Amino acid sequence: MPRVVVHVMPKPEILDPQGKAVAAALPRLGFEGISSVRQGKRFELDVDGEITEEVLASLREAATTLLSNPVIEDVVSIDVEGAEDQG
Repeated sequence: MPRVVVHVMPKPEILDPQGKAVAAALPRLGFEGISSVRQGKRFELDVDGEITEEVLASLREAATTLLSNPVIEDVVSIDVEGAEDQG
C-alpha cells in the first residue's frame, strides 16, 4: 500500500517559538553548531489503490486546505513512498 508523506512548515515570516525553544536547549544538552531550528508537521497518508496524477492532485488540495493553515504555513513537500509495491 503506497504512503504519501506531507511536510508542512511555518512560513519564513512566522515566528516559531517551539523551534526557538529547541534551538536554545540544544547547546545546553551538548549539541553545538546549530544556529536555528524550525519545527513543522509530518502527515503520513496510506492510500488505497494506485497513486495517479488525479490522486496526487486531490492530496495536494487536501494538504493545502486541511493539513496546513495557508495563512501561516506552507506545504513543503508531498512524497510518495512504497509506490514500487503497487501492482
